[in-house]
Amino acid sequence: MTGPAHPPPEPGRLRFRLQVLAVWGGLLFAFIAFVAGFDLDLGIVREKMPSLLGLHLTVDGALQGVPLTLLVSVGAMAIALVLGLLAALGKISGNPVAYGVATFYNSFFRGTPLLLQILLIYLGLPQLGPVPAAIPSGIVALALCYGAYLSEIFRAAIVALDQGQWQAGLALGMTRRMVLVQVILPQALRDAIPPVGAMFISMLKDSSLVSVMGLWEIMFLAQSYGRASYRYVEMLLTAAMLYWLLSILLEMGQAVLERRLGAWRKHWS
Repeated sequence: MTGPAHPPPEPGRLRFRLQVLAVWGGLLFAFIAFVAGFDLDLGIVREKMPSLLGLHLTVDGALQGVPLTLLVSVGAMAIALVLGLLAALGKISGNPVAYGVATFYNSFFRGTPLLLQILLIYLGLPQLGPVPAAIPSGIVALALCYGAYLSEIFRAAIVALDQGQWQAGLALGMTRRMVLVQVILPQALRDAIPPVGAMFISMLKDSSLVSVMGLWEIMFLAQSYGRASYRYVEMLLTAAMLYWLLSILLEMGQAVLERRLGAWRKHWS
């Protein structure tokens, strides 16, 4: 008869977890007591919650609330991953054009506020002729900004690998491109998963900035309902709780992925 797949935690570890749980409970109780001092109208929260959760569509059938926030965040992250990888490869390449483009891109989008970038794309492009829709504008702005940050994560993961793998691959008759694609990138991308997950959680929260374009995502709805009812605290706290819950769920998913990644490394090491 085999034992459990995972042994029970040591007494010290279990005690530590219980203490952390107690701290969380105390802080949560203090937070609830603080919020209760605002004399909240929970009726308006119950009334508007279906819209914030995206259970109700807009008048033209478009998404709103949580689904729209997730759509913008996931779409932006997908593009940002590609941009970040290309910029990282440009920064480690010996091509002066690729290096120049990558470093200029990184410098501009890491050196200017995300809100300014959103406004430049959404309000600036119409002066040149094209009038972009709000959702694509928000996705592109977030992707351009976070692609610049992801490029540094990917670059660091690539250069952190043992450079002897390049020589070993070349000695086996592989081209530099083959070594990069078949040997270096798979390892680097695997090592980059934890910080990339953290960046996605950060992007989820920064997606609230696209509310300036009139997108009916969580923040826009919370502000609109608060302004219409003069109950700003209720709506803003509700939005905060939704962002917090989404972040916790993403953190849990990231933790599961990291555990599986660690088990995979242990198995193949």
